[in-house]
Amino acid sequence: MMLSRNFGVTLSRRAINRMRNVSTATALTTAGVVSWHQHSVTELEASHSMQQPLTSLIIPTLEATIRAQRLVYTAFMVVYDYESAKLRAYLGLEQDSTEKVKWLEERSKRQEALEKSQKDYTDESHSSGLEPGEYRKIKLAQRQEVLTAAERLADAEEVLEKIGGNDVHLRAANRLLQLCQKNGGVYIKIGQHLANLDYLIPKEYINVLSTLFDAAPLTPYEDVCKVIEEDLGASPDNLFDSFEKEPIASASLAQVHVAYDKDSGEKLAVKVQHRGLRETSSGDVFAITTVIHILDFLFEDFTWMWIAEEIAPQLPKELDFCNEGKNSEKAKAAIEKSGLDCVVPKVIWKDTSERVLCMEFEEGFKATDTEAIEEAGLNKHDIAKLIASVFNEQVFIEGFVHCDPHPANLMIRKQDGGPFLVLLDHGLYKQLDDDFRIQYARLWRNLMMADVKGIKESCRALGVDEMYTLFAAMLTSRPFDEIVERSKTGSLKADFQPDSKSDKAMIQGYAQRFLKDIFGILSTVPRQMLLLLKMNDCLRHIDYTLGSPLNNVVAAGKYASIAVYDDERKNARGIRDRLRAWFDYVRVMLRIQAHDFGVWTQQRISNSRLSLLNQ
Repeated sequence: MMLSRNFGVTLSRRAINRMRNVSTATALTTAGVVSWHQHSVTELEASHSMQQPLTSLIIPTLEATIRAQRLVYTAFMVVYDYESAKLRAYLGLEQDSTEKVKWLEERSKRQEALEKSQKDYTDESHSSGLEPGEYRKIKLAQRQEVLTAAERLADAEEVLEKIGGNDVHLRAANRLLQLCQKNGGVYIKIGQHLANLDYLIPKEYINVLSTLFDAAPLTPYEDVCKVIEEDLGASPDNLFDSFEKEPIASASLAQVHVAYDKDSGEKLAVKVQHRGLRETSSGDVFAITTVIHILDFLFEDFTWMWIAEEIAPQLPKELDFCNEGKNSEKAKAAIEKSGLDCVVPKVIWKDTSERVLCMEFEEGFKATDTEAIEEAGLNKHDIAKLIASVFNEQVFIEGFVHCDPHPANLMIRKQDGGPFLVLLDHGLYKQLDDDFRIQYARLWRNLMMADVKGIKESCRALGVDEMYTLFAAMLTSRPFDEIVERSKTGSLKADFQPDSKSDKAMIQGYAQRFLKDIFGILSTVPRQMLLLLKMNDCLRHIDYTLGSPLNNVVAAGKYASIAVYDDERKNARGIRDRLRAWFDYVRVMLRIQAHDFGVWTQQRISNSRLSLLNQ
């Protein structure tokens, strides 16, 4: 009994010390934000081109300070939630229902079973001395154990979700959601990014934070008019034939209104930045980075600095809509050259500024709107393939990459009998240097072809050595043992395909086992890689929604192979090198053609069966 009390006191003291450290951060972060804005004020005072009175900076500074205080308070409460839950669980004070307690215990057991089966399946220490037939028999049995364990865990997760899930995760997720909604801007962008990390954070966070994609803040029409007048020198009524007061879409940084051109009557989309965001964004980034630094220091397994390090330099570019307009024109030219069924809206420069972006209006519906897809008579696999082709062409051929492909930025319409993509929001782009682009292409070609030796060499070239199997699984969102299996069969598709629920549980099991190693990789890979990983997260999320989980692996492998072939052909020393490069390229393309034909045949068979059932 004394041991129990002492341990409880230790837990309490540990929780109090952590919370005291977090609360100390409030003063530091707030003071830092104020200092940051004072520096901004000094810079503006020195500028002779300052267009707004200095007093206009006072309110944004106060607002940023309040947001920083909300951030630290939320961090404090999240730490409190988890630490107090540990203490309550140890002291037996939790009041969960009997059924929920039973399923929580069952989920824990099934997680342990999945972890054990995955560990056994990937363990090669006992394989020496076995006959090939005996080895394959053992591996088949171990693989089946992994699939069975994953299915059982997925079932338990589904039951728990219906009962109410994990209360602590849910409470913490709702705290983060409220923080993002109240603070807006940068906070919403980070919340949206977290919502795409399906395999790294608990399901409760994914479900709660996903609402940020459709619930961004709205700027009052009066403020919209002020931004337009300040930047373009006239009101919306004077600039356009008509301007709809209600926005058709709103995102973390801006909202979009429909307008009509004064001369031609053409329908336009006018993107207007949320008022005050430009003035306070630097302070917000400083506050977020400071709190992440503090949490990184307090918690050994918390290593999210890669997010802060990538957001800080990119945000100023995203807030400059003239830069976004230039990005969209460059992307538009590249896409037109590629011949893919995709369009980028044309920029109307006469009505564009740093905070206002005017474009031709392009019709379409969200790429993940399955009901609209069915109503349009489009094939979900064709849509997934088109989206993956557009983005992988950008990565491997052009090296100029749209890094924010969440569903709201990808609109689909039916054109010439098939899907046609409208690509929106060109604020976040990454220009890849050629050396990195080719090394990354070699890695993806090897991943698709399941060339284990090539994967290892390519990962080493990108700065990942011992953890190359984990890095490969992160990129493909597939277990590495599946790559090993494909290396034996020569197929682009594993000969076993678990249902989506168990498949996701299986991958998440690997992710949770190696979570600390994953964060370690994210902190060491080239900085160019971070936005590409974010892009992969978004594309994977879309693929799963459209029922094509392996789609991006094949598309990436295809365009990567084209890039590698072009590079090898240019650098060939003679006819022998050129022939070798050509044969390698043809071998890859034939494999892809065979895979695509198999998918097409499978779809035709499924459609025929559905037709017979409907008759």
